[in-house]
Amino acid sequence: MEFKGKAREPFVAVNDVSFHIYRGETFGLVGESGSGKTTIGRAIVRINETAGGEIYFKGRQINGRIPKELDYEITQKIQMIFQDPMASLNERAKVDYIVSEGLYNTKAYKDESERKAKVEAALLAVGLLPEFASRFPHEFSGGQRQRIGVARAFVMQPEFIIADEPISSLDVSIRAQVLNLLADLQRASGLTYMFIAHDLSVVRFITDRVAVINKGQIVELAETEELFANPLHPYTRSLLSAVPVPDPIEEKKKKVIVYDPRQHDYTKHKPLWTEVTPGHFVLGSADEVAQYRKLLA
Repeated sequence: MEFKGKAREPFVAVNDVSFHIYRGETFGLVGESGSGKTTIGRAIVRINETAGGEIYFKGRQINGRIPKELDYEITQKIQMIFQDPMASLNERAKVDYIVSEGLYNTKAYKDESERKAKVEAALLAVGLLPEFASRFPHEFSGGQRQRIGVARAFVMQPEFIIADEPISSLDVSIRAQVLNLLADLQRASGLTYMFIAHDLSVVRFITDRVAVINKGQIVELAETEELFANPLHPYTRSLLSAVPVPDPIEEKKKKVIVYDPRQHDYTKHKPLWTEVTPGHFVLGSADEVAQYRKLLA
């Protein structure tokens, strides 16, 4: 992924990233702000164009120039829940229109009664009353706004939803409600999620596998519990060390690890993407990988 300015060289936001997401799982993508998480999500839903590489959905390439029919299918089957519920909803539109926008664009309804029925079902699915359809976004709390955003995605009956930090702007008391809502919808409809976040405690709660991204490159990928139990890459260990501990005594004892990219010596050997144990991948030189394998022995 490249972003081009008028007076600058193209800025490479994401480089040489490769991963698979399996049907029915929740795949986590974590990293600090500016690491490229949202850029990847927006590329999958075709908001951002890719400068190279391929993105596949159910065996078909969906980036670049694709047939109009496939574009319509992707619009329906892949949806995105955006980070800020205050900015992602049209303040001048009623909830009925906001939730229906995807239906209007793809003409995914036979008549007006079917459209209204789909909107009502989507609102009920996310715990909102059907009569809320006649209200404007400013009449709702942050948690309710995010539920509207979930309903807007869910009404399209997607197979794959990209949730871009969907709870980061919400109060702590509301976060669990939205996470439980996403889990309930997944169980009921067999959804597949890519959950983008920087809060690792949330990622541990909701994901099956996690990829850690740093400056546009994935540095480690493993099943969630494996990653938390055996973090290998120094950047991953740094992120995990910053996770708050509920016990104040243990929190005081905890030492935060500061990641320094200069600790890697890639002058002789470039880092390679290596599977150190089944399903646990890490980016590193041959010497680093050998050390990682010793840690797991």
